[in-house]
Amino acid sequence: MRTLEGVLAKHPFFGDLDPRHLETAVGCASNVRFNAGDFIFRQGEEANHFYLIREGKVSLDVFAPSRGSLTIQTLTGGDILGWSWLIPPYKSMLDARAAETTLAIVLDGKCLRDKCETDHELGYELLKRVTRVLGQGLDAARVRLVDIYSSST
Repeated sequence: MRTLEGVLAKHPFFGDLDPRHLETAVGCASNVRFNAGDFIFRQGEEANHFYLIREGKVSLDVFAPSRGSLTIQTLTGGDILGWSWLIPPYKSMLDARAAETTLAIVLDGKCLRDKCETDHELGYELLKRVTRVLGQGLDAARVRLVDIYSSST
């Protein structure tokens, strides 16, 4: 049987994290399962959870008044879900929905924020990791926008 700390250590987001920081973070973690179609969070809701996807697919959707819900990204095993737990005002920016049965580790965002306040090294390390993922997401969005607008002209 694998421990939760062992599962966290194998996830790409936490893979090379200092073991003492990993031990601290695991105190905020638990396993979670979502069935296909389950909403994980909705735009505008309070964001106090951070997910490490182990298996499955999650769609990130935005609502467009003239077109309804649009999927802007699909996440799979090895990805992270949710960064709004780290940045005030701690509100979800998108809808997240399980596209198929999804297994994840959920970390309590308030618990992590409190631990980061007392361990600034941990806070800085998590901030660097989350901003790296945000940067990758912005790069991917830029490529999609260029693709959309170059094909519509």
